[in-house]
Amino acid sequence: MATSKTRDPKKIGPKPPFEGQDQQSPPGTEAEMTPQADHGEKSYRGSEKLKDYSVLITGGDSGIGRAVALACAREGANVAFVYLEEDADATETVRWIEQADRKAIKVRGDIQDVDFCHRLVQQTYDEFGRLDVLINNAAYQMAQQELGDFSVEQIERTFRTNILAMYYLCQAAVPLMKPGASIINTASIQAYEPSPELLDYAATKAAIVNFTKGLSKLVADQGIRVNAVAPGPVWTPLIPSTMPPEKVKNFGDNTLFKRPAQPAELAPLYVWLASKEASYVTGEVYGATGGRTPF
Repeated sequence: MATSKTRDPKKIGPKPPFEGQDQQSPPGTEAEMTPQADHGEKSYRGSEKLKDYSVLITGGDSGIGRAVALACAREGANVAFVYLEEDADATETVRWIEQADRKAIKVRGDIQDVDFCHRLVQQTYDEFGRLDVLINNAAYQMAQQELGDFSVEQIERTFRTNILAMYYLCQAAVPLMKPGASIINTASIQAYEPSPELLDYAATKAAIVNFTKGLSKLVADQGIRVNAVAPGPVWTPLIPSTMPPEKVKNFGDNTLFKRPAQPAELAPLYVWLASKEASYVTGEVYGATGGRTPF
């Protein structure tokens, strides 16, 4: 598995309660988070596990996406990523990729649109000359208290962003991939233990688990592996920008470590699944839930 400095889970913080957050619109920005998230900027050490790979990440401007982008670059990969509208966060991700002496492509756009997804994949392939890894990470959520509060617009946006976009991106990517390539999807503990206030989001995450297992069978003969990572609570901008203040204040205190994960703690899983070290791994879902994994 990818290397990083030794981490003591009991000493990695911060732990809740967290200060009030003033982020009104999802997916939120890193700059407005209190405290700031750790993406492995100071801790991740690469060892050429992805040397000269071409990686495409959705939602790569912040959170888990930024941590994975940074880790892939330090492992030797050129990285393209898409983001919705957080230009400052995207520029910071580019800075870390280029600091690792790798090429970076940032693309602003909405993966709800099928044509955009197809153009994104083709652009990555054209500029890097290959596509080795597709990481479907971007997601939308918005907590609601009552069933009737889930509007048609919200439900459709959640499903288009979280699961339909995976179809669009994979349909464009698979024909360009060679044997040894891989697809990694971000699922969630919500697929197995859904929170009622995240009803639509949890349903898409369950669909992602099913999609991962089904797609792995569909493309196995082409030598392409498909896996998923299922995080528990992770400290990303999506949390303060989409959840009620009382949930944000105590976010992650229901894990064995009494805190949420930092994005940097998820990145090594993605790197390993993308690397040749995981050559016999497909159709699997890897939990990183702070001891809450129910499967």
